[in-house]
Amino acid sequence: MKRNRLPATVWRSPVHLLSIGLGSGAMPFAPGTFGTLAAVPLYLVMQPMSLAWYLLVVLLLFIAGVWLCGETARHLGVHDHGGIVWDEVVGYLLTMTLAPPGWIWVALGFVLFRLFDIVKPWPIRQFDRRLVGGFGIMFDDVLAGVYALVSLYLLQWSGLVSGPG
Repeated sequence: MKRNRLPATVWRSPVHLLSIGLGSGAMPFAPGTFGTLAAVPLYLVMQPMSLAWYLLVVLLLFIAGVWLCGETARHLGVHDHGGIVWDEVVGYLLTMTLAPPGWIWVALGFVLFRLFDIVKPWPIRQFDRRLVGGFGIMFDDVLAGVYALVSLYLLQWSGLVSGPG
C-alpha cells in the first residue's frame, strides 16, 4: 500500500473518517499539509474561547486522537500512515494557543507548525521513531506544536511581526 493511499473501508467508519481529517488526509500529496489546513476553520471557531476552555478542548482532542489514530493505524496496518492527520489538527491548534487575532498569525502558525512537523528537530525525531501506537502518532505533532507556539510567541514578543491580519 502506498503511504498516502487509503482503502475504501476508511470511508465507512466514523473513527477512520475523523482520523483522516474528514478526507483531508486522502490527498495524493502533502496530506499532512492538507490536514493542517483543515484545522484552520476549527481554530477560527475556537479562537474566541477563553484560554481554559481552549486548552480543555485541545486536551480532549489529543486524548481522542490517541485512540482514533491508534485504531486507524491498526486497521491500515501502518504505524503512522500519511493519511492519518488528526495529529496535525491537534498540533496546529496547540500552535495557535494565545495567538493574536489576524490572518498573518493564522498563516505564520501554519507555516511554523508545518516546518517543525516536517523537519522534526531534536527531540521530536527521536520520539517519532521510538513511540508507537496512537500516543506515538500524536506526541511528535504535539512537540512540533509546542516548538511552533514558542516561535510564534517570540515573533509576537519581538515585534518583528505586528499589525492587523
